[in-house]
Amino acid sequence: MGKDSQSKKAIIVGAGIAGLAAAVRLAVAGYRVEVYDQNEAPGGKLSQFSLGDYRFDFGPSLFTMPQYVDELFVLAGEDPRDHFNYQQLPIVCHYWWEDGTTLDAPAEIAQLADNCAAAFGVDRQKIIDFMAQAAKKYDSSGRIFLEKSLHKADTWLSWEVAKTMLKIPGLDLFKSMHAVHERDLGHPKLVQLFDRYATYNGSNPYKAPGLLSMIPHFEHHFGAYLPEGGMYDISRSVYELAKRLGVQFFLANKVAEITLEGERATGIRTSTGHHSSADLVVCNMDVFLAYDKLLPTARKPERTLRQQKSTSAVIFYWGIRADFAELGVHNILFSDDYQQEFNLMEAGDLSDDPTVYINVSSKLVKEDAPAGKENWFVMVNAPADAGQDWDTLKAQLRQQVIDKIDRILLKDRPESVADLIEEERILGPSDLEILTGSHQGALYGTSSNNPFSAFLRHPNFSKRINDLYFLGGSVHPGGGVPLCLLSARIVGDLIQKQQ
Repeated sequence: MGKDSQSKKAIIVGAGIAGLAAAVRLAVAGYRVEVYDQNEAPGGKLSQFSLGDYRFDFGPSLFTMPQYVDELFVLAGEDPRDHFNYQQLPIVCHYWWEDGTTLDAPAEIAQLADNCAAAFGVDRQKIIDFMAQAAKKYDSSGRIFLEKSLHKADTWLSWEVAKTMLKIPGLDLFKSMHAVHERDLGHPKLVQLFDRYATYNGSNPYKAPGLLSMIPHFEHHFGAYLPEGGMYDISRSVYELAKRLGVQFFLANKVAEITLEGERATGIRTSTGHHSSADLVVCNMDVFLAYDKLLPTARKPERTLRQQKSTSAVIFYWGIRADFAELGVHNILFSDDYQQEFNLMEAGDLSDDPTVYINVSSKLVKEDAPAGKENWFVMVNAPADAGQDWDTLKAQLRQQVIDKIDRILLKDRPESVADLIEEERILGPSDLEILTGSHQGALYGTSSNNPFSAFLRHPNFSKRINDLYFLGGSVHPGGGVPLCLLSARIVGDLIQKQQ
């Protein structure tokens, strides 16, 4: 960044992982950085809490692309291993179906192919070829669509982009993920397994473009990991790095307004009336609510804000007084009719046969649960909040989830999983909107159910207000820890060019 950045001040609204990463990048560049957040602790969705003797990560449970965290320490001249460590998962996920079919999905592609061939009777070469195609899609387009601003002309004025445009016909941009998986994989259970990767950005595999079939490449090439202290270690370590760099944090300080002078952002005003001026403002808040709450007088990008919402979730945090040896860190219990499940979500409803995700961090982080017990993060994808009766839906879903777990995991045990729950917290979409600041509880902002979704996401800067930038899961390039970290990198690059 320019030499004059030493005298400049930046304010970041929100201490989610994208805001924390941006704070590090701007501090390294010499900016004086202030970060404001309404919560008492940093991390946003990537935070933690306890129920009795059980510790839970509040939100994201899957960690890929750890190099995006490591590079923050390297930028600051530190060895990441002195402050942040993680281990790779040899088994990415364990899968179950109601008919008794099971699959352990190893990280290593050749082993994954062997296991799929044994479980489904398919030619292992199909898996090898599919993963090679996923890698090719990522190498051809991923770095452009994910690592650069799609809303700046200089992104498109390069030979790299020109080559990608020539490859579009082979990227399956105009086929659905499901259609691509049916074509390339064939077996219904294998198709369902790879369809579920659409949920990584809150989308519907029957609508999301086939380009997103590159998502498994993140897990089976770069790997899936778990930080030594659980997912919150990511937020904790980046927060502490930012503090070592001199970033000032004002937690439990809700921002009420981004102040403007003409067509320029000039600072923030908190709900207590405190005003802080700055040379630039970076907003790590859901972009819909940012315009609604913090920029009430600004002209809104209506077309962008009207895009279809991503999915939300109903989450059950359960302290389980038992040890399930068959479970790993990540586990999926599939529904019998996946398409009907997504059709119902599109209609704002829940299936009575949901796909159930169970995350158990205590498998590796032993301190997360007492000996012989486990901390279960149980999640079902759900539609965004549109006024549904979530109290009734959550109660119905709780029983359906328990019944499914009993049928699949406890069929040889005399008790129900309900008898093993000794701590519990339940959150639905309306709760998540309040707790995470995600409009309608849509955890990824907008869906990717359109071939042009990447271009329709809000850019990482304001086109109408100078010195105002946006990052986090509701803007480009999207939700999830890796993409939020990339949004911070994109914002840092934009500021370097524009300041």
